[in-house]
This record gives sequence, C-alpha cells and structure tokens, in this order.
Amino acid sequence: MGKFDGILICTDLDGTLLKKDKTISAENYAAIEYFKREGGYFTFVTGRVPCVSRMIYEMVNPNAPIGCTNGAAIYDFEKNEYLWSTTVAPHYKELITAVIEAVPSAGAQVSTHDAVYFCRENESMVKFRQRTGAPNLVVDYKTFDEPITKVLFGEEDGENIQKIIELLNNHPKANDFDYIRSERMLYEIVPRGASKGNLLIKLAEILGIDRSKTIAVGDYNNDVSMIEAAGVGIAVANAVPEAKAAADIVTVSNEEHAIAKIIEMIDRGEIVFGK
Repeated sequence: MGKFDGILICTDLDGTLLKKDKTISAENYAAIEYFKREGGYFTFVTGRVPCVSRMIYEMVNPNAPIGCTNGAAIYDFEKNEYLWSTTVAPHYKELITAVIEAVPSAGAQVSTHDAVYFCRENESMVKFRQRTGAPNLVVDYKTFDEPITKVLFGEEDGENIQKIIELLNNHPKANDFDYIRSERMLYEIVPRGASKGNLLIKLAEILGIDRSKTIAVGDYNNDVSMIEAAGVGIAVANAVPEAKAAADIVTVSNEEHAIAKIIEMIDRGEIVFGK
C-alpha cells in the first residue's frame, strides 16, 4: 500500500507542467516519480494528438493513459491503442470555408487519430510545427475524407482571431460542434461534448478512481472544464483569470515547479479529498 493509492493527477503541459523552454524541471520529475512509487496515477491531458506526443510521453513517463486532442480521445501508449475517442461532425468543412473567406490570412489544420494535416499555411502553423515537431503534411480539406478529431485555426493578429471566434460561434451549424481557445492565437473546433473535463471523468472510470480523488492542474481556457470536473481543481500562478476563478487552489507558477509543490501538499495533508 502506498500513501498516494487511489489518487489521479491530470496536468496540462504547456504553461503548467512544462517550463517556458518546454522542459520538465528536475524538481517536478523527482516528485512525479515519488508520487508514482507511492501508488499514485500521474498523466497529462493535452491538445496534441498522440503522433506528436510520444517525445513528451517518454520525457514525462506517466503511468496512466494520456488525454489528447483537447478532450476528444484517451490513448494508451503502453498498448499503442485508443481506449476511447470521438470525431468531429463531417460538415466541419463548411466552417473552414467560412473562416478562410472571412479571414484569408488564417492558418488551418485538421487532426485525425494518426496525424496532423496542414490545410492553410501562415506564421501560426510554422510556430506550431516548431513547437510540436509535427511534420508538414499538407492536404486539401475540401477533398479530405478521413474522420477527424479536431480543426485548429491559427492567426497572429488579435483582431483576426477574435473575428474567427465570433464567426464560428454564430455560424448556422455552430451547435453541431464545440469550440475551445487553447492558446492566445489558436482556436479549435472539437467534437460536440468533447472537453478535458469530460475526458478526466472517463479516464477516472477506466482506472477505477473515485472522481473525488482526482486532481486537475492547468493554466488556460481549455483547462477550465478539467479544473471544474476534478475533485480538486488547481490553477498555476501564471494561469488566465478564467482558470484561476474555476480552481479550488491557485499554486505557484510553471517556472516554480508547480507539480512538485502540489505533490508536496498532498504528502503533507494540505489537500483534502472528498470534502
């Protein structure tokens, strides 16, 4: 029996577990290993798809399946298989066309279960590939016929990203999809009902974990549902106001070993479950 038996920690990556240089601090890594040795489940929930997550998976070394595609899938790297997934309604192409016509400079990509494909190039798409290591696979979305897990738009101009958000939210078929702002200049179409929060609930069920003993840690708008769904929701100090407002606890920043701090708080009994 370990002191962390029956506890699940789900963390976001960028701005939460990862430092600005996209590495994990030695303090965080040591704390995670200690948490796992003592019976805890540790994993990450990300907007990335599995094909661009393996390097991070090998760096973090979670002992539970990961959540990916901003709530659209749960993937088990040990088994190399999806445990659960959902896809976007096929008429997503109408929304891409509407965005491109309204904001010609917008970048766009679509993700399947196995790859990320770039439909429209711009600076945001270049930055995405640099950050994630995704290959530059190009498709014409109009003729693309594989089921997809999400659509991502990128636009460096703040007024244009707001224009994209307003256009999608007011589209005649808006209610067939859900939407999430995953970074300041990125906006995503995801399957209806897909969210990091619903994914946390599904993962806890798969692992047989009582939801009251789950912890979610995040920093951005796409983490809010996960923070709200967890038994204990935590925002890092560098989080956006929406994430902090949803959290039970606001801890130190991602540059100050936030995950290590949280595990230390559990160890000391400063985080109480099932209240």
